[in-house]
Amino acid sequence: MAENSKQQEKNESLSRRKFLKSSGIAVGGLAVGGALGRLLPFKDKTNTDKLDVKNPRVAETYTQALMYFSQQQFKMVEAATERIFPADDNGPGAKDLGVAYFIDHQLSGDWGFNSREYMQPPFFKGEKVQGYQGRLNRREIFDIGLRELQNHSLTKYKKNFVELSEEEQNDILTDFAENKVNITTISPSGFFNMLRSSTLEGAYSDPLYSGNRNMDGWKMRNYPGSQMTYTQVIDKEFTVIPPKSLKDHLGQ
Repeated sequence: MAENSKQQEKNESLSRRKFLKSSGIAVGGLAVGGALGRLLPFKDKTNTDKLDVKNPRVAETYTQALMYFSQQQFKMVEAATERIFPADDNGPGAKDLGVAYFIDHQLSGDWGFNSREYMQPPFFKGEKVQGYQGRLNRREIFDIGLRELQNHSLTKYKKNFVELSEEEQNDILTDFAENKVNITTISPSGFFNMLRSSTLEGAYSDPLYSGNRNMDGWKMRNYPGSQMTYTQVIDKEFTVIPPKSLKDHLGQ
């Protein structure tokens, strides 16, 4: 009986040690990446394989995954942002740049919760230069805005927003931009302006944040992106430098 008890204690000790190592608590006494560290499996130090961030299939696992929107919401945002930033002879539009994924991922984090902003009452109507003043966070504004976008589409054209022609979608978005939609909970133009700003941010943000796919937004403007140094061209004539993402600086 004593031997069985000792063996059981040994097994429990090994199990606990394995858990601590896997959770990151035993890595130098620090949980790597905070809460995220507890979700990462323990990696054998002898394993030298590293994440191939340049592999599109690997990149898609985190840049093309919905974190907040429903499928219906995502399709509406994809269609709406494409009308705001359409593809043309200069390059791809919002859809091909992955802008809808960028907005989805932003809403799933601090930006969507307005976590770094003062959101306590009393609320008063402020000047335009003061920006948004209200109790609703960006998640709630997008939820209401997309619902009303759909309702307005059904009322005006008897079709879902994603089923409208490009001209009809432009008309619906214009009604929001010009406050021609009767909504009591949010400002139609306020929602449109937030959607427009988010579209431009997604088109030109670092691809690490899920938009600007393949850095095509930067390429359209000959923007070099995240360069560590310009010493190789600083004393030369203007040179177009292939853009780099923050992902390019990760260890390979």
